[in-house]
Amino acid sequence: MIARCTQPSNPAFKHYRKRGIKVCERWRSFENFLLDMGERPAGNYTLDRKNNASNYEPENCRWATKQEQ
Repeated sequence: MIARCTQPSNPAFKHYRKRGIKVCERWRSFENFLLDMGERPAGNYTLDRKNNASNYEPENCRWATKQEQ
């Protein structure tokens, strides 16, 4: 999440940061991310942005399966 939004050398950078997608300041600390999102659920869950055009932040993210996404 952080790499694809901050590192131009990351292959996904053009799909995230170049589109204006950012990671909220609070989530620059893994401890804060873990407090807000909790551990990833067992199974095939990934971090999903509810609004695909908005940032990675607590109110816009959830754990979701590929099917839910």
